[in-house]
Amino acid sequence: MKNHERFLKYVSFDTESDSHSQTVPTTEKQKNLGKYLVEEMKAMGISDAFMDDKGYVYGTVPAAKGCENVPVLGFIAHMDTVSAAPGANIKTRIVEQYPGGDILLNKEKNISMKTRDYPSLNKYIGQDLIVTDGTTLLGADDKAGIAEIMTLAETLMAHPELPHGTIKIGFTPDEEVGRGANYFDVKGFGAKYAYTVDGGELGEISYENFNAASANITIHGISSHTGGAKNVMVNAALLAMEFHSMLPVFENPSFTEHREGFSHLDEIHGGVELTTMNYIIRDHDKAKFEEKKARFTKIAAYLNEKYGQGTVEAEVKDSYYNMIEQIKPHFHLVEKAREAFTACGVEVIELPVRGGTDGARLSYMGLPCPNLCTGGENFHGRFEYVSIQAMEKIVEVLLKLVELHTK
Repeated sequence: MKNHERFLKYVSFDTESDSHSQTVPTTEKQKNLGKYLVEEMKAMGISDAFMDDKGYVYGTVPAAKGCENVPVLGFIAHMDTVSAAPGANIKTRIVEQYPGGDILLNKEKNISMKTRDYPSLNKYIGQDLIVTDGTTLLGADDKAGIAEIMTLAETLMAHPELPHGTIKIGFTPDEEVGRGANYFDVKGFGAKYAYTVDGGELGEISYENFNAASANITIHGISSHTGGAKNVMVNAALLAMEFHSMLPVFENPSFTEHREGFSHLDEIHGGVELTTMNYIIRDHDKAKFEEKKARFTKIAAYLNEKYGQGTVEAEVKDSYYNMIEQIKPHFHLVEKAREAFTACGVEVIELPVRGGTDGARLSYMGLPCPNLCTGGENFHGRFEYVSIQAMEKIVEVLLKLVELHTK
């Protein structure tokens, strides 16, 4: 099966995860793709492929003859998609030899992807782009990564003459809600090193990411008839606005870039009696990260002093940390990735990730794990797209990377 055909099959599975769910995985439907991937791996000859009870998929490409002592290398991607845009009933289309200019995604709804808004399109003139009808995600984050890893595995299984050590494959659920590494079996996986294939533009190598935390704010109010509300009513919704107004205006993702951190109000729900706000907190710098977290508890303490103890509850939890500290002792992983991209004629792009991957947490769990690109663009939105040629090139890079790790 061709790489992009495999990808188109994967995006037909609705695998949206749910941050509000406490089940593992957070949505049972993620397992539907997991089961399919296990069947596909077995059809390739990967005899030990399986999915565990928590929805994690594993498989092994045995070492080529004479390469049994090469350190075991892993490749990891995630199966779930975000809930920021619909992830079901995805209608894909291939724009063949993209001529440039705006792409009309949906004539009926008058939805176009405009180069004015997405200038990255200009890099793909002449290539074949996979797009949606503008009403859903595409799911290249991270089903493009899965397709590329599976195509790598298929190639190695079909060509035993290619020198390579043992290759471990892992596909995780719930990465988009920060739980992708929660139950990953690092010991059972058995790799000494690994790469996540979960980045964007062709050429990206990432080994720095945000330190990340969540802040869940609960505000308790007192409701009363508005006619007799004086000195009685405490409006939780208004207190939520007061809370938010005490955060620095420019520490908002809309005003930040590169290594600048932020606090992002992701959700707000409620009314007079009860209002909840869910924030994500991000910063590459550990000291600034700690300052941002402390600000939330300080604001809560101030408002409790002002309005009474118990009015505001602030629950701040760490999610993951900057992987750079764990990658530095194993920087040959980055150097080999650079060499692989360069050998395949791809310009290397090294940028700090303004987000996170499973690899960040896995690196702290004893599996050093830089992140590689998938070739996708505009992740987490309705204007997501991916170049078929970029995906093919990434498979070429992965094969070269395996070769370099075999030497």
